[in-house]
Amino acid sequence: MYVSALPRRLSARVLSTSAPRFALSPAALPKAERISAEWKGTSATGGTTKNFVGGEWMESKTSEWIDVVDPSTQTLLTRVPHTTSGEFAQAADAAAHAFKTWQKTSVLSRQRIVLNLQQLLRDNADAIANSIVLEQGKTVADAHGDLLRGLQVVETTIGITSTLMGEKIEVSKDMDTYVRKIPLGVCASIAPFNFPAMIPLWTIPMAVVTGNTLILKPSERDPGAAMIIAELCQRAGLPPGVLNVVHGGVNTVNAICDHPEIKAISFVGGDRAGKHIYERGTQNGKRVQANLGAKNHAIVMPDANRNLALNSIIGAAFGAAGQRCMALSVAILVGDTQSWLPELLEGAKKLKVNGGFEEGTDLGPLISPAAKQRVVGLISSAENEGGKILLDGRNLSVPAYPDGNFVGPTVIEASTSMRCYKEEIFGPALVVIRASSLDDAIDIINENKYGNGTAIFTQSGATARKFENNVNVGQIGINVPIPVPLPMFSWSGNKASFLGDVGFYGKSGINFYTQNKTTTSLWRSEDAVGNRASVNMPTHH
Repeated sequence: MYVSALPRRLSARVLSTSAPRFALSPAALPKAERISAEWKGTSATGGTTKNFVGGEWMESKTSEWIDVVDPSTQTLLTRVPHTTSGEFAQAADAAAHAFKTWQKTSVLSRQRIVLNLQQLLRDNADAIANSIVLEQGKTVADAHGDLLRGLQVVETTIGITSTLMGEKIEVSKDMDTYVRKIPLGVCASIAPFNFPAMIPLWTIPMAVVTGNTLILKPSERDPGAAMIIAELCQRAGLPPGVLNVVHGGVNTVNAICDHPEIKAISFVGGDRAGKHIYERGTQNGKRVQANLGAKNHAIVMPDANRNLALNSIIGAAFGAAGQRCMALSVAILVGDTQSWLPELLEGAKKLKVNGGFEEGTDLGPLISPAAKQRVVGLISSAENEGGKILLDGRNLSVPAYPDGNFVGPTVIEASTSMRCYKEEIFGPALVVIRASSLDDAIDIINENKYGNGTAIFTQSGATARKFENNVNVGQIGINVPIPVPLPMFSWSGNKASFLGDVGFYGKSGINFYTQNKTTTSLWRSEDAVGNRASVNMPTHH
């Protein structure tokens, strides 16, 4: 997942005055006004985003602000603070203080709060989705999907009364050994821009239902959804200090890595930021899970259901403008399926690129002009290295949104030696590679450094079994283009796509946010004081 969470160039986006004045579309403006009017922590009409510390919405005293703009029009939506060191310390203190009582709260009480939260998320889904469309650029349907995949984690944590159970066995006469899962303390979550609702909801419910407190740093590019979710947590009954929200870039990230009260860090984002956080966090004795970049391949076999395979690849490659860490960014066409390429191009051409609120839109803009420039640059590099751009979205024009960060669906025929293959493009660009056999296709995938996800399209069970057993990737789809496991399972990306030992959500999530405490006890039954009185003459032997 390409997310530049730590670049120094972020300072170029720190402004002391408002961004140039543009206008939201007629479809977007009433939704922005409603968000500003109804939610305490965020604004979509040019106001400031607040810190959330100790149950209070706090205006930052910083002198450095980051402008968040609508990626379709460049209209200023909100100004996000670089949380000051003093404000961050206040958040850490609030989380540490709250942990003293929250860890002792019964599992039933914690379960009741996530029960309340899941209903509040459903009731306010439109507000969260509208914030995502405004700040991130997704379509309305995709924004609702972003929330839904996070909501599924919330719903799964409702079963905490079963999943948090420990273990016990009588190891000897009257001697028991039992293991309890206990919380770590203050934890932190650093979220990316591309899933502004889902990723916070991967971590908030998992952390708090297991008895921890949490400091969340949403992406400085689109924090609105996280601020709405934080307010819903408060309405659900989460006590002050259990969840705190701070903002900013490199300084805030380093504060999270360095603060002694923070015991664990969950991160989703790009390679550069993830490696920095993992190394700095673990050097400071913290538990860290970090999901990094990806290059997800789909193999298309000659016996595949043609319609299913092509439609699946088109949707998975270009949905969300390719800004998904599980996007299918490489299609390996095996044998005769190489003749399907014209049909793939025709399907991609039919996708509608427009503002996220516009009816019928299939994909919206990229998050920023810098992201567009990077994507266009990687597409162009294919030409320079001998690749073929079969469908070119670089110069796409969207008349209703002339200032938007739009790139249209792009298909590149390339080799594995090219930059467009080696680097994560993180845009609506599909790299096509030809292979003569299944073995060759598997070798291509295994030689790639990333291991987030992969898929195969085939109607042969034997082919699918061979692929499953031989491909070295953590999450595999068989006729499923984006094989993200539901939260009763756990995220299992591998190789260079993940740093850490314990994955996200599911059983792994429980293990990440808890530590085992093992007790061995001896209570001899003969020492019991409740024995029946004896009336027999004592014999003393």
